[in-house]
Amino acid sequence: MATFAKSTFNALTYAAFRPSYPPALFKTVLSYHKPPSSLLLDLGCGHGLISRELSPSFTKIIATDPSNSMITQAISSTPEEKYSNIEFRQASAEDLSFIEDGSLDMVVAGQAAHWFDYSKVWPELSKKVRRGGTLAFWGYKDNIFVEHPAASKVMDWYCYGEKTMGPFWEQPGRGILREKYRAIVPPESEWEDVRRVEYEPGLEGKGSGEGEVLMRGRMKLGEAEGYLRTFSAFHNWASEKGNLGRKAKKDGGEGDIVDELFEEMRKVEPEWKAAGEEWRDVEVENEWGSVILLARRK
Repeated sequence: MATFAKSTFNALTYAAFRPSYPPALFKTVLSYHKPPSSLLLDLGCGHGLISRELSPSFTKIIATDPSNSMITQAISSTPEEKYSNIEFRQASAEDLSFIEDGSLDMVVAGQAAHWFDYSKVWPELSKKVRRGGTLAFWGYKDNIFVEHPAASKVMDWYCYGEKTMGPFWEQPGRGILREKYRAIVPPESEWEDVRRVEYEPGLEGKGSGEGEVLMRGRMKLGEAEGYLRTFSAFHNWASEKGNLGRKAKKDGGEGDIVDELFEEMRKVEPEWKAAGEEWRDVEVENEWGSVILLARRK
């Protein structure tokens, strides 16, 4: 998670281009939870999306993130008059000393749990979550252009190839996410009723995925382009290559690896190529690999 905590990381861009979570996700999490619902802890809250969505369901929410820029963005995106029950705080998941023991009814982490040091997090949560309280961690990984398997394969190579962005993902976090949190195992001595909801999209097109689709949506190729530039691997690639300030072609610059990626995808997708300079307005259906991990405190 070090990349997102850097002062050079653009939290506003992250908030603008990252996909939102579907209502079905929150329904799944809240249906699993057993009241009371007095206090929720949102770990790695980012720009505050999850806290805002769950605000009506809890008396109070404490939302934490180790990144000062993320907390600043979360506060600016969360009107106090509407979300007076949310408290934002710069803090890590590994130190919850500011929370009273046994006071948490639920702890959630969206797109953050793969960064945690569980040698410290499990002992902390075992103290802070009440008996019968809920743990809900979820995440999403590589998106697939559902009706464009050729472009999806090109994108996969650019994201994970040895000569592209592959070496620039922070590990082991990215690997844990790509394996859908199977490495995150709640200790049996403290947690029970463990459930996992998983989906793995297929590179062969619509209908080739496995599991229960959680995150799906349409976006313009220009939005997908912006989304790819929020990847930590892209940020690390740009830093390593000295291109962090290099302008994308759409901004009049000479271009970067994301420009190269989209040029290659347009070569294998005639419809995109035929759109000419208007290719960024082409809409595509996306699916994301995803997981929800649920557990109940004994």
